[in-house]
Amino acid sequence: MDIRSQISMIFHLDKCIGCHTCSIACKNIWTDRKGVEYQWWNNVETKPGTGYPSKWEDQDIYKGGWEKSGSSIKLKGAGKVKGLGNIFHNPHMPVIDDYYEPFTYKYLDLIESPAGDDQPTARPVSLITGKPIDIKSGPNWDDDLSGTPDYARKDPNLVNLSPAEQEAMFQLEKMAFFYLPRICNHCLNPGCVASCPSGALYKRGEDGIVLVNQDVCRGWRMCVTACPYKKTYYNWHTGKSEKCILCFPRIEAGLAPACMHSCVGRIRYLGVVLYDADRIEEVASSDDKDLVQNHLDLILDPHDPAIIKAAKENGIPDSTIRSAQASPTYKFVKDWGLALPLHAEFRTLPMLFYVPPLLPVMASLGKSDPAQLDKMGPVVKQWNDDWLYDTSTDDIFGTLDNARFPIEYMASLFSAGDTEMVKARIQKLMAVRIHRRHVTVGDISAEKSAEALKQAGLTAKMADDIYYLTSLAKFDDRFVIPASHREQAIEMMEFTGDKKGSAGFGFKEGTAQRGL
Repeated sequence: MDIRSQISMIFHLDKCIGCHTCSIACKNIWTDRKGVEYQWWNNVETKPGTGYPSKWEDQDIYKGGWEKSGSSIKLKGAGKVKGLGNIFHNPHMPVIDDYYEPFTYKYLDLIESPAGDDQPTARPVSLITGKPIDIKSGPNWDDDLSGTPDYARKDPNLVNLSPAEQEAMFQLEKMAFFYLPRICNHCLNPGCVASCPSGALYKRGEDGIVLVNQDVCRGWRMCVTACPYKKTYYNWHTGKSEKCILCFPRIEAGLAPACMHSCVGRIRYLGVVLYDADRIEEVASSDDKDLVQNHLDLILDPHDPAIIKAAKENGIPDSTIRSAQASPTYKFVKDWGLALPLHAEFRTLPMLFYVPPLLPVMASLGKSDPAQLDKMGPVVKQWNDDWLYDTSTDDIFGTLDNARFPIEYMASLFSAGDTEMVKARIQKLMAVRIHRRHVTVGDISAEKSAEALKQAGLTAKMADDIYYLTSLAKFDDRFVIPASHREQAIEMMEFTGDKKGSAGFGFKEGTAQRGL
């Protein structure tokens, strides 16, 4: 076993209020300068929606991530042969219109315009060209336009839903949405690292953070294509690639990343997990049906004496092991089985995990009057309901299959299409809610509460622990990171400064090894 440590984050989507405070905090610290105006290392998307850049989840367009090739995997749109073939023209790279052309307003026109009969306006101007532009999009227009044909209805995750189910999602009385915060996933099998001809991208040995060496980067932009989450960007001013660095200078000083520190909903949890690096290629090459579970199994038990012994032999400090044992990430992912990776089918093994939103699940509907159905049109007639909720059920979890958000949609996001995995996690969230309702309000019987916990595979103590960490946790409960080890940082600097730390245009062994 090759035991390594990885900083990992949990996003609890039931708590995100879509305020974008995290995005603004990140923007003000890291991307408030020339050449990166369009970059949002942290962004919050509205789902259903097309996201940022537009339709980033559709790899038929962008060719990001890995794909199965026999018993192994290969990059979809990058790599030695594909990279050289597209080195002067890459048709799979997002252009500025896929993000949005950054703009500001000529505010001085409001106060310096000469007197006249008309109210002066502040004209929008491009932050790239400095010329007036017509604003066509923004980094999250899904927020306000999510019901329009140009946004939510073009969400790639709707492809597995029938036309009737899709139409039902957008009827006024069934409309529901949730927010999806995104940063770089700091993957275990990062496509960006494996695709870089210059070897500028690397994964830090002490904590797994993926970074770009600005001195080595030559702006080939293969990393932009290879990242399926489109979280590697090109700085048009410096000619270098940039990405989220997980605020490692703050983490090394004992401070939380800016996005986590500023989060109003307290949805983020940061902790350390241990994993077996020897199994990365094996897990990333798993069959589709086993991919997510193998991904979760890659995270090891930090309380296991054999794992602790192997970790120490591999140079992992005691403080890191202790942090892994108290890690909120490990609790959500492994102990409680509540969190899942985003789009595991990209096979990059992302190290950010999401607790799916519970949302209003009571949506069992009755039959409609035939005359009313005729007025609603053929698609709604096929769906055949009257948009009135019937919340009665004899089965505690009987409404999951009739949730406002179809389980298939959530599975497309979080479990590579495995609906049972999503169901299991929503059942647990519902069971915790039922249990706490019994404890605090008392209008649910002890028998029903116990039955809900049993069906979800939880105990009363586990439910109380989930409730505490979700609702009452202090900052130190959500941010569990070991102290920085200066000696390791110096070793890493020496390593990356050596030729072994990078790979040249010939795609030397270094890049391939770090990519898997």
